[in-house]
Amino acid sequence: MSLDIRKINWVGYCLLLAVMLLGGCSSGNEESTDKFTIVPSRDIVKAEQFELSEVQLLESPFKDAKERDGKYLLSLNPDRLLAPYLKQARMEPEVDNYGGWESTGLDGHSLGHYLSAISMMSATSDNEEFKQRVDHIVSTLATVQDSIGTGYVAGIPNGKEIFDEIASGNIDAEPFGLNDGWVPWYNIHKLYAGLRDAYLYANSDLAREVLVKLSDWAVNLSNQLSGEQFRQMIRAEYGGMNEVLTDVYAITGDKKYLEVAQRFNDQRLFDPLASGEDQLEGLHANTQIPKIIGAAREYEFTGNNTLQQVATFFWETVVNNRTYANGGNSMNEHFGELGKLAERLSKVTSETCNTYNMLKLTEHLMKWYPDEPKYAAYYEKALYNHILASQDPKTGMVCYFVPLISGHFKTFSSPEDSFWCCVGSGMENHTKYGKNIYLHTDSELFVNLFIPSEVTWNPKEVTLRQETDFPRSQSSTLTISTENPTQFALNIRRPGWAGSGLGILVNGDPVDAQTSTAHVSIVREWSDGDQVEVILPMDFQLEPLADNEHKAAITYGPILLAGQLGDARMQQEPIPYGGYDGFDGRWDHRRYEDMELVEALSFDVGDQPIQNWISPVEGQALHFRTQGVGSPNDVELAPFYEVNHQRYAIYWDITRQ
Repeated sequence: MSLDIRKINWVGYCLLLAVMLLGGCSSGNEESTDKFTIVPSRDIVKAEQFELSEVQLLESPFKDAKERDGKYLLSLNPDRLLAPYLKQARMEPEVDNYGGWESTGLDGHSLGHYLSAISMMSATSDNEEFKQRVDHIVSTLATVQDSIGTGYVAGIPNGKEIFDEIASGNIDAEPFGLNDGWVPWYNIHKLYAGLRDAYLYANSDLAREVLVKLSDWAVNLSNQLSGEQFRQMIRAEYGGMNEVLTDVYAITGDKKYLEVAQRFNDQRLFDPLASGEDQLEGLHANTQIPKIIGAAREYEFTGNNTLQQVATFFWETVVNNRTYANGGNSMNEHFGELGKLAERLSKVTSETCNTYNMLKLTEHLMKWYPDEPKYAAYYEKALYNHILASQDPKTGMVCYFVPLISGHFKTFSSPEDSFWCCVGSGMENHTKYGKNIYLHTDSELFVNLFIPSEVTWNPKEVTLRQETDFPRSQSSTLTISTENPTQFALNIRRPGWAGSGLGILVNGDPVDAQTSTAHVSIVREWSDGDQVEVILPMDFQLEPLADNEHKAAITYGPILLAGQLGDARMQQEPIPYGGYDGFDGRWDHRRYEDMELVEALSFDVGDQPIQNWISPVEGQALHFRTQGVGSPNDVELAPFYEVNHQRYAIYWDITRQ
């Protein structure tokens, strides 16, 4: 039975919800949306995202990346992605699976990512084919689900048999396998998320029906397992099942989905984090991050402060102790020794799925703490220097790992024969650049990122257009459009890399920007045509590794610079680094030849500041060259997101005398 907060007495609702959520009660300030029956308290979620449809990207590398991604999405045949689902329902598909991981045990996982991606594209694109594909996929899934008859629907090889065994109490779990299946809960989690997004972004009521039936199947399975059996089952990677089931609770108002979501909380991971202890060494990184996203989502509905501590401490320790200059983390998919990164620069660093999920976690923290500058700062860093840098600008294909060892290069997916996990998350990455450029409260508009875009704030009847060539230029112009003068606070993020040089002008008049707050807040009655110019001075910085101050990356403002080392002896494998080894999660990368580097790997800078030994390359924006410090040679530097199809260096040995 759904609970509609618009139709009941508010005091009674709070009492009921307090019982349901073991003490967590909404504050009473929020309004229910069309898609959610239960919404978080404003005491927790202080700022909100705009709908994707309310933010349009203007010309920029981000819009280009989105359009390339859209072309790739439309080049795929959705029936080939649906084929594993039909096979598992004993229905004969007209076409066969795609290759790569779609035919080697993780069959079906890409469809959920694809459904999320085309749903988000349908919210921001005039091309009706995205919505048509959503409807086709969801209709087919509904047919498959009805054919099976239990609410279950998935493309997992032998999935029904695996889950029947589990329901009977026969559970054989290891980190990457469950009852001889390749992470079946991880696989099906992608479908849950895709159905949720089809409902939220593409307005598919049928997707909601399929999602709720699939969630009821999960509830029935859960009810058959003891606590110990459930804990044994979730020793295998399960994606963000606690997140999506919490979302189903929010959509339906039925507490049973929240209760199952909470059973997916991995206390082996959560308990140390709640106590402020980092015990992540040796753990598979991207198994853990979705669990934390789930903890964050649960906190928003329960007010459980332990979950808040789990989410915030995990973010702090990963970002501060385990993250590279591009915003990525991990080597060979795993966390290493706390704070030790200098010896973990390799061909298999910074898995792109990890950063996809770290950005999802950061979204929650940005909304909880909109005045905390560190969350938007990390988001910006990872967005430019990993996510944007993970897409091939020629083809729209994407990276699994982003190597950080000097002299290596990016390996991109193929259109039909990869379908790694990072291909799935990569489908989504480039559809949603508009999500966190802006946030809002009832009376405040936050400008977090300097990306050309236009946002429509419907309750205020205000449109803000941000025009900039940042980071190629060092300013951004915000223009207000409104039929009636409207008062609100325009909060412009104060980026740390801009230092004291940040400048703000309103209609040409300077505004005092020299405060210690995270934002320059301009509170006034805004009229049509008002303009705000933001001056964003950028400079060079060395970003050393915490465990080796003499090994550092170079940034210009928020932009990571890569040394261009040419394309000698490059070879791209069809599967990254030789291929996946199976459930142990390791990669065989022995087939790559080492390269005897001929360009600079170290800089002998003496006591010079960095500004003295780097100069712009004439006629090439954001391209620079070192001057007289490279050993054995000086090198040209360019934004990492522009350096593709050649070898590069990110970290340099810095020698001072």
